Amino acid sequence: MRNGMILVTGGAGFIGSNLIAALEARGQTVAVCDRLGQGEKWRNLAKRALAAVVEPEGLGEFLAEKRGQIAAIFHLGAVSATTERDVDLILRTNFTLSERLWDWSAEHGARFFYASSAAVYGDGKAGYDDDPAALARLRPLNPYGWSKLLFDRRVQQLTSGQAPQPPQWAGFRFFNVYGPNEYHKGAMRSVVKQVHERLSAGEPALLFRSHDPAYPDGGQLRDFVAVGDCVDAMLWLYDHPETSGVFNLGTGKARSFAELARAVAAALGREAAIRYVDTPAELRQHYQYFTEAETARLRRVGYDRPFTGLEDGVQHYVKDYLSAADPYL
Repeated sequence: MRNGMILVTGGAGFIGSNLIAALEARGQTVAVCDRLGQGEKWRNLAKRALAAVVEPEGLGEFLAEKRGQIAAIFHLGAVSATTERDVDLILRTNFTLSERLWDWSAEHGARFFYASSAAVYGDGKAGYDDDPAALARLRPLNPYGWSKLLFDRRVQQLTSGQAPQPPQWAGFRFFNVYGPNEYHKGAMRSVVKQVHERLSAGEPALLFRSHDPAYPDGGQLRDFVAVGDCVDAMLWLYDHPETSGVFNLGTGKARSFAELARAVAAALGREAAIRYVDTPAELRQHYQYFTEAETARLRRVGYDRPFTGLEDGVQHYVKDYLSAADPYL
């Protein structure tokens, strides 16, 4: 299982760097493809021993040089901002590159794992079922979600006929992930991190006011999942090469933003002060009021580990990382 190099695209990012830490703990040889820029993103990799760090522009050359040495690709790199409006950029990164890496993996016998997203489910009217039969009826609300669905559907095409495919493949539909090493994400940081920043500064948590009478302010619901649980599920699939498919990675239990804010406050040992603000008008028509992962398919293939409850997951994140002198994994 541990023979060969593993390439992680987006490896300096949030989920990618958590995955790399777990792979390193197993003794795996890991290479990263990512863009580090001029900020603090490099700190996500600062504690890791890596075989290579490759800029995206050099990925093709790296793959050509290392063919025969790469046993698996975890393709987690993406334009992940749901507010990004450059659709050509989104497609080049989230669809075209994904297809090229799929083809390379199929040609060279490498296993291929990739990040899909719960954003494919749109407003949830078509449900949150990761059954392949549901793909055609899903309607994402933004270009990011559409790009992820587009590749899921392309994989469905490629695996339903005689086209070459990797010896194992899996797509991960991440729900609302929180945990260490997300600090570079700016406005896309988890609500756990954003609430912690404000409460720690003595300011009230800011949550969006509800604009749907079916939900009270702060009663909007999300499936909040700890990044460590996502990594555990990803590695379980890696350890079971007989299993392929697209799988939801969420707890299967929706919780409210107000409950999340109270969990952060409890971890800090203080009362939860909350101030509600209007959802920005440009986001309102695309706003999700409820997400909850269907996890039956993941359980049916044999994954039986429990997912961490919100209060326990938030406490671990706050106590062991956000309140620590060194918050990095």
